[in-house]
Amino acid sequence: MLLIIAAVLIVLWLLGLIGSVGGGFIHLLLIIAVILVIVHLVRGRSRI
Repeated sequence: MLLIIAAVLIVLWLLGLIGSVGGGFIHLLLIIAVILVIVHLVRGRSRI
């Protein structure tokens, strides 16, 4: 689930860079996506 959210945020970030829309918000999306990926890697795939 986290990877899907991270992927969506990265796609939105890329669209924002291409369209030059959003300013600082675009970079905030990238930071959130990276944090989500790191959290997913640290937690592993175990579902408790």
